[in-house]
Formats: sequence, C-alpha cells, structure tokens
Amino acid sequence: MKPNNKVLLGMSGGTDSSVAALLLQDAGYEVTGVTFRFYEKEGDTEYLDDARTLCERLKIKHISYDVRNMFRETIIDYFIREYMAGHTPVPCTLCNNNLKWPLLQQLADELGIYHFATGHYVRKRFIDGFYHITAGADPDKDQSFFLWGLPQDILQRMLLPMGELTKIRVREIAEERGFLKAAHKRDSLGVCFCPMDYRTFLRRENSIRPGKFFDETGNFIAYHEGYPFYTIGQRRGLGIDLNRAVFVKDIFPEENKVILSNLKALEKTEMTLKDWNITNPDALLCKDDVIVKIRYRKQANRCTVTLQADNTLHVQLHEPLTAIATGQAAAFYREDVVLGGGIIQ
Repeated sequence: MKPNNKVLLGMSGGTDSSVAALLLQDAGYEVTGVTFRFYEKEGDTEYLDDARTLCERLKIKHISYDVRNMFRETIIDYFIREYMAGHTPVPCTLCNNNLKWPLLQQLADELGIYHFATGHYVRKRFIDGFYHITAGADPDKDQSFFLWGLPQDILQRMLLPMGELTKIRVREIAEERGFLKAAHKRDSLGVCFCPMDYRTFLRRENSIRPGKFFDETGNFIAYHEGYPFYTIGQRRGLGIDLNRAVFVKDIFPEENKVILSNLKALEKTEMTLKDWNITNPDALLCKDDVIVKIRYRKQANRCTVTLQADNTLHVQLHEPLTAIATGQAAAFYREDVVLGGGIIQ
C-alpha cells in the first residue's frame, strides 16, 4: 500500500486513546477510530459509547469491531490453560503482539488506510535499517515491555502519538480541550477480563481443589487453596506464617503440590525462550551488553543471547536472577531500545 495521510486509531474509550485522536487530528491526519470489542464484563458497553461520542465531537468516523470470540479463544482460554499447567501467563503481551496490532493492520488494509495507531506510551526509532520500539518518555507509563513481538511491516506503519508525553500532560490536554470525562477517567489496572483477582476468575472457570505446600526436602508445611493460585517467586498471599520469608519455587499440577523455599534457592543463571522475535539479529545475538527484563518494571539484568539448534534462544545471565517462571515473557533492551523477546520455556 502506498503511504497516505489516513490513520486507523484503536480507541478504548479511555483517556489515552481519546487524546491520541486529538493529537493525530491536530497533526493533519484523517483519523478513523475503531473500538475492538474484546471483552465486556456483564454486558457493560460504556467504553464503546465513550469512544463513539468522542469521535462524533471530533467529526471523525468510528467503527466497532466485535472480536469477543477471537479474544476468548486466543487470550482467555490461553490464560486459563497456562495457570492450570502451573505456568505464569502473559496475556497483555500476547494480546498486543498476536491480536490487537495485527487486527489494526488487517482492518487498515481493508479500508485503504496506511497508518494505524494506539494510545501506547512508547516510541519508535529507525536504527541500522530496522524499526525498533523504544521506551516512552514517561517511565511510569512506558509500555515497551509488551511490544517486543511486532514485525517490521507493522512497526513501519504504526504511529505513536503518546510516546513523548507524560500521563499528567495527557490528562491536562484532555481537560484543556474540554474532554472532561476522558481527562478524569481512571487508568485500567491488571488484566482486562479479571482486573483485580484472577483467582476468582479461575475458580469460576475450573474446579480447583486444595493441595499441599512442601519444603525442598519433601516435608509437609501446610495446606493451600489449589496450585493454580500460586506463581513462581510468589511470597505474599500464601496464607501461612513460618516466621521466615518463603517463596514459591516449584509447582507440580499433577500432584497439586507447591514447593516453598528461601529466595536464594530460586536463583538461576540461564533460561530458554520459545516463540521469540528479534528485530535485528546482529544487534542482539552473542553481544555482552544486552539487558533482559522478565518483569514490567523490575529486574534489568545483563545477559548474552545465542540461537540454539532447536530454534530456541539461550539466555546466559551475567548475574543470578530469581523467580524465572515458565510462560513469562522476557524482553531484551539496549538502553531504551527494544531488541526483541520471547516466552520462557
């Protein structure tokens, strides 16, 4: 497709995508808003009405796109399977890389729109012939950790109007322009389909039985509520008091067994990744100045990454790292530049 001044904007009805629409229109783009119907708790469609109302005020076209069945199959079912397998799922990462941005690209192609955009707090940069995601200007809102899986054909066409802004400034813009509801909307927290408590969600979807905590030598410690309610590295919410800090080290779904240990026992110096994406192999593989993160805002560790014969990535950590869990995402950086990532195997 030839470049044009049209942009398809993913609009959730929240503050960020609302201000993104204002900024893109100010920049001279012909904006079309699309609201993907991913999940609606108890039939609540207020977000859809908010997005539609804002588009009417800005005199831009608005589309709603019902992908609830696809979201259920791709994200929710995956989320449940991973927890039931004793893994730590990363639904926001998979949703962005495998669903949200590819859907924007697909719909833009159908409509003859070259650009597509969202309200993500990230930037992009062209380095050595490749487009890279880079961290947003607001360190508290930066979402670059979730976008390591996007291919070049998406990166090339994406627009990121929020990348240079802080959340405080975004709210100010909405208020200055008279969009008061958008200016004062609460930020969404956690996973969209179970924002506060995934345990209640899992219990509604599956039959989960109580099980047993053991120490590393096999001694019984206490009963627990069911292995899917615990993740590797977890300390809080275990429901026991041993007068010492203990952490989840291993989970055995077949036996409904959870192993607890001290933090030192969770340290590892290597991990293997599947389902990986690398933006520019020459910038990542076999380099000793790469940073790996396995948490959104924590734990930045130096590592060396090599490609294995079985097409997995081997990550050799320069210092031990705790709480590496199967199913988690790992993202690679050099300074603020995202080099790639994958899923911990």
